[in-house]
Amino acid sequence: MRKRFIFLLPVFLMVVIACSQQMPEKTEKAGKTEKIENAEKTENNEMIEKTENNKNKDSLVFVKGGTFVNTKSNFYGKSITISSFYIDKYEITQKEWVEVMGSNPSGFKGDDLPVEMVSWYDVIEYCNKRSIKEGLMPYYEIDKNKKDPGNKSEHDQLKWTVTINEGANGYRLPTEAEWEYAAGGGQASKSYMYSGSNNVEEVAWYWKNAGDKPLSGDWNWTMIEGNKNKTKTVGLQKPNELGLYDMSGNVREWCWNWYEDGNLDSASGSLRIVKGGGWIGDIRNNEISYRGKFEANGFGPDQGFRVSRAG
Repeated sequence: MRKRFIFLLPVFLMVVIACSQQMPEKTEKAGKTEKIENAEKTENNEMIEKTENNKNKDSLVFVKGGTFVNTKSNFYGKSITISSFYIDKYEITQKEWVEVMGSNPSGFKGDDLPVEMVSWYDVIEYCNKRSIKEGLMPYYEIDKNKKDPGNKSEHDQLKWTVTINEGANGYRLPTEAEWEYAAGGGQASKSYMYSGSNNVEEVAWYWKNAGDKPLSGDWNWTMIEGNKNKTKTVGLQKPNELGLYDMSGNVREWCWNWYEDGNLDSASGSLRIVKGGGWIGDIRNNEISYRGKFEANGFGPDQGFRVSRAG
């Protein structure tokens, strides 16, 4: 028995030695595999992060500056040159709003529907908060405690003083001139009456086509209400020459400027400019030249916006 044990001992030792020689190789392979997997995970995470960071950039369209080409514009033939800038391809959606502001004020709910029921002050705050979230310099300086001396409204109780941070790269509202320049097709303009067409049905959601069935005749609120008119998912209609959607119809869009009759760039006023018409509005409101107006603290189910940035 003892002899058998002595005989088997060398065999056992040889097996142990062989196994111990193989272990480092397996450990080394496992280590390499783990490193590769970790590297792949890191690369994937970086790609995901990069994709997330570029989503917002991808929706911005570069608008090359110049003088107005669209003959239907209020600014055509005037000594006005627009600097290059970026503007959102779509109206700001409810999903985009909630990601920044945390709640949804809209009357018609849907991630891809344009946000509505937002005041001019609401969207100014959105621009700054989104800029901060994306690591950009906020475009606006907001003083909620100081009444704006240029605000002549009798109904606006807020009257925040909002000034521009010169050189900031953050999100902002387009000026009326920028909005009209982009809606009219910029340097690629074909002088359409509406943004992207002379046929309003191709490009705009408005009172006649934004409900259960097409309507006819003159504007009538009872008909609109009975037809269950509402906002539509952004980007369903035909884009304009620059690839911008819904600049005619769906929701009216806030601009930076004050509204004053006969003055296209007033330094003060009672109302802010809104452009483009909406699902409630008549056909005339969808023309790129139409100058809508609204109290800065006002909001409605057809009132939304899109953002822009410096070029």
